[in-house]
Amino acid sequence: MDISTAGLRVLRQIAESGSFSAAAVRLDYTQSAVSRQAASLERNAGAKLFERRSDGVRLTPAGLTLLRYARTILDSLAAAERDLAGTGPRTELVRLGVLLSAGAAILPAALRHLAAADPGITVTTTEGTTPALIRALRAGSVDLAVLTSRPPHRPLDGESPRLRVEAVADVELVVAASSTGAFAGRTEVHVEELVDASWIATPSPGSEPLLGVWPGLPGRPRIVHSARDWLTKLHLVAGGFGVTTVPSRLAPVLPGGVSLLRVEGAPAEVRRVLVARLPDRDTPALRAVTRAIAASV
Repeated sequence: MDISTAGLRVLRQIAESGSFSAAAVRLDYTQSAVSRQAASLERNAGAKLFERRSDGVRLTPAGLTLLRYARTILDSLAAAERDLAGTGPRTELVRLGVLLSAGAAILPAALRHLAAADPGITVTTTEGTTPALIRALRAGSVDLAVLTSRPPHRPLDGESPRLRVEAVADVELVVAASSTGAFAGRTEVHVEELVDASWIATPSPGSEPLLGVWPGLPGRPRIVHSARDWLTKLHLVAGGFGVTTVPSRLAPVLPGGVSLLRVEGAPAEVRRVLVARLPDRDTPALRAVTRAIAASV
């Protein structure tokens, strides 16, 4: 096979992004250039590497096989560039993907714990949704990812090999409301009281559901504000401009003026916090980061 490193980078980015257009944006290529690289990869590999589906592009089994080697080649080239430039890391690097809601609640405590227990490890972080972080794991762009799942906790995706997953905690979802608004002084709210509430939700592509509206809410929610940033959402709540769904673990970092309410009259909504990685990535550094995350939870 005659495959260029540029082609391997395109393969990895398509696997991570889930589409040719998103890969083009991240690589600063035109979409036609990405399509040409993809076609060239398939010709040189002598196999179909990409499957175009209604929810984007996924790698075929042959594509996943090539991706496994692409990760090794590209990581080795990056390490060689650092060594030749004399900028090789003095500590062991772990690239951690973090779910949006876990940044404030888990990440700082985990990094403090790691700094005390294993100062020879450096962590860089990338924030994303669960589907995006799973793709990043598969593509080799991150080494570990903090994710969540909901009952009945099926495998995170249908790809092979199956991701190695460690459950570190179960976290209950609650509703964040203004401390001086309609629910002032309360610790509980009935689900029926939330039907006509003003909701602050996160913009969500159909394939990547995000927190915002209560999952078991009957009827169609009235969304008045849409924000991806947690600080924005919570300050809108504090100002009395709506309510939103949050993991209960955010309690220590809530801004003033926000109260958390347990929802009655509906099944409890519990999310499991997971640390996931590829099964062939098992190093002392990855295990140390996983321990630090578990300790922080």
